[in-house]
Amino acid sequence: MRKILIVLMSLMLTACVDDSVSYYPESGNPEHALTVHRTQKYFWSSASSVELIMQHLPQCLRRIELEDMPADDVEIELLSGGDNVWTLRSGKDMWQVETQTCTQYPDVKGDGGELIGVFRVDGGKLVFEAAVLEPAQ
Repeated sequence: MRKILIVLMSLMLTACVDDSVSYYPESGNPEHALTVHRTQKYFWSSASSVELIMQHLPQCLRRIELEDMPADDVEIELLSGGDNVWTLRSGKDMWQVETQTCTQYPDVKGDGGELIGVFRVDGGKLVFEAAVLEPAQ
């Protein structure tokens, strides 16, 4: 009986999701990053809690709860407004943060800026897909 319980417990834990992916605004500088983290707390739940971890060390390190989303359908656009101002957009929900002072703005100002890429689930894993930017003319 004990062996059956151990096997069943391991199967239940394998269904849970706990992963993250980062975007580094400054190539080669791991001290400045925007990381999206998703966690599925229970194997029977189809939702995962999603949060943003922003860092610009040494002055900024902060975790912000975004919202619960379907575990297999997380898709968050990342936009840059310049001057370390970032907007995240998922459907109609938007969040705006600034990584120099670790500030989350209460309201999103403007259109969010230029699309940098998308945090999404691909093959069951959270990935960041950079936007294809057109060269300036």
